[in-house]
Amino acid sequence: MSLFPASALQPGVRKREVFGWAMYDFANSGYTTVVITAVFAAYFVGGVAGGAPWATFAWTAALSVSYAIVMATMPAIGAWADRHAAKKRVLIGVTVACVLSTAALALIPYFDGVTAVAVAMLLVIASNTFYSYGESLTGAFLPELATADGMGKVSGWGWGFGYVGGMLTLGLCLAYVLSAQARGLHAAHFVPVAMLIAAGMYGLAACATFLLLPERAEPQPAMRRQSAWAQLRGTFQMALAYRDFVWLLACTVCYQGGVAVAITLAAIYAEQVIGFVAKETMVLIFVLNIAAALGAFGFGYVQDRIGHKRALAGTLVAWVAACVIAAAVTTKGEFWWAATIAGLAMGSSQSAGRAMTGLLAPPRQLAEFFGLWSFATKLASIIGPLSYGGITWMTGGNQRIAILATAGLFVAGLLLLLPIDMARGRAAALADRPNPDPAS
Repeated sequence: MSLFPASALQPGVRKREVFGWAMYDFANSGYTTVVITAVFAAYFVGGVAGGAPWATFAWTAALSVSYAIVMATMPAIGAWADRHAAKKRVLIGVTVACVLSTAALALIPYFDGVTAVAVAMLLVIASNTFYSYGESLTGAFLPELATADGMGKVSGWGWGFGYVGGMLTLGLCLAYVLSAQARGLHAAHFVPVAMLIAAGMYGLAACATFLLLPERAEPQPAMRRQSAWAQLRGTFQMALAYRDFVWLLACTVCYQGGVAVAITLAAIYAEQVIGFVAKETMVLIFVLNIAAALGAFGFGYVQDRIGHKRALAGTLVAWVAACVIAAAVTTKGEFWWAATIAGLAMGSSQSAGRAMTGLLAPPRQLAEFFGLWSFATKLASIIGPLSYGGITWMTGGNQRIAILATAGLFVAGLLLLLPIDMARGRAAALADRPNPDPAS
């Protein structure tokens, strides 16, 4: 069976174009895996900040600032890209910026004390902002490539490729870390090299996207030019008329807040609560990526068979179970169960959410509506990790309470998923007009 069956693709779309699109997920996942999840997060808390009580909160605060920037600007950037048919051009620019700011994280050991903390936070804010722009823009290509019936499959391929890329990048970093530790070198030496590996892999793999993925959109010169804030307000006002899309955004804010906790704090929780050491943490994240890749690849087909809404609901139940188990266990072996469930749920839930967004977004405003999806995911990425960091700080470092509270975000996501009617929302998107009022 072909990896990219023609029945899942829009007429005229070539398989190499889909491969090029999926390669961007392959490229940028190394950034989240190495910088945000496995390596730099733990190094920032334990090394740069010296394990201070405020260290976890400072890490989540830096990420929250970057997400706030994306929230305020991405809808306007998406609208500009739609107006000028320039998604690919903007994607190239933000990719270069992310690669350079990630590579600059290798300079952190050259600073000391408060200066090191400040520079690290600024570079994380910059790199994560540009990464988030790229994530939103690449998502906006999805409805141009996949049919409605194939949206889950194609989205799953992208997420699956992403986790493979994350594993490859992390595997290269792990190999270097083990070699460095065998020579008696410490984190201040091997973490900078890991940042350079992540940046290099991102830039190299993204070239496949830039070579193979065309810009299919047509310019929309009639679209009105507005300031960023006016554009953001106008986009929200327009989206409010599409009730199912709005329910999806609300659901996304909740459950992606929990996913963001797993992505940004898994290594910190494993090391500070369960007792993992650096190389064990990297192996844990490596295996978690395997589970996530399997979840994304396999669940993409399940989504198209059983329905995106039902599929997403199943993954949110799994997330609740993972949080409860992680809060209760005390040994490394037991924690592996929670990590495996979280990995399977991570790939499938993110793939399902992106596919649902592609189905409910009006075809002429894909980048703009995916900008709103990005707004929702970044708001979630503020609410989830910042709440986790705040609870940890207020409870004197008790991360078990914080991870248990995270389960509530997934429960809220389940409740907000209930009102969504995919058939009604898809019909409204294709008609390019608001949902009809069923009472009229």
